[in-house]
Amino acid sequence: MKNLNLEEFRVVDAIQLKHRPTKIEVDATDEEKENALDKVRNTMSDLQDTMYAHNRYGVLICLQGMDTSGKDSLIREVFKEMNPRGVVVHSFKTPNSTELEHDYLWRHYIALPERGKFAVFNRTHYENVLVTRVHPEYILNENIPGIEDVKDIKPDFWGKRFEQINNFEKHIVENGTIVLKFFLHLSKEEQRQRLLRRLEKGKHNWKFSPGDLKEREEWDEYQEYYEEAINKTSKEKAPWFVVPADDKDLVRYMVGKIILNELEKYTDIKNPELEDDIKENINLYIEQLSKE
Repeated sequence: MKNLNLEEFRVVDAIQLKHRPTKIEVDATDEEKENALDKVRNTMSDLQDTMYAHNRYGVLICLQGMDTSGKDSLIREVFKEMNPRGVVVHSFKTPNSTELEHDYLWRHYIALPERGKFAVFNRTHYENVLVTRVHPEYILNENIPGIEDVKDIKPDFWGKRFEQINNFEKHIVENGTIVLKFFLHLSKEEQRQRLLRRLEKGKHNWKFSPGDLKEREEWDEYQEYYEEAINKTSKEKAPWFVVPADDKDLVRYMVGKIILNELEKYTDIKNPELEDDIKENINLYIEQLSKE
């Protein structure tokens, strides 16, 4: 996979999702993809130790995608070699009563990673400009002043939300959080096949909900709103990557490798230096311990 240019999947200009691939061909077997991912995992694990010792940056990984795009299994496979104490996964479902008593970003803000640690958002603050656009009636649950009915939600409402999200990400980046956002770009046909497998394989039946088929009917709307959200919020310091998701083995490698590549750009992340007086006496400490 030496010829795979991962920078091609970074969103730097306006995109159209229909022109972005959901599957690409690479000269690698499934075993080779897994071996490549394994090398990435091990390097990320070493880097995690350094980041923990450095204690200056937190890392926020945001994963979005249509149902069945593989977010759960990607998290399991990409982060499996890292210290679990340093990686916290948050799966944001429908806001609960406590969360609805705050603004829509509150529950995401309190889930941000500590310095030296990783947070993975499985579905993210972007649900607030995706699901709520397909189902604007959900906004009414937020009890926002001036919005009593769906008809009160004007186009500039969404423009303000994009601005608020950009400001939120700008703020956390400037205060030491590295933000990387991934859209797992799945084809409608591949989703159909995966939903069928959920129904046909008994052990996966629990994953299926009739609501999945209802949401599938809104496929085109979701694609439109994903495209707009990505185009309006992909920034240099909080970039989006649109990665083909029809091949699960390949997308796991790609996401892992992109994360590693981006983190390695932070050349200031190093193990802290020992204080001079400790350095000068290392041999003395070794001798002391050796004599016990």
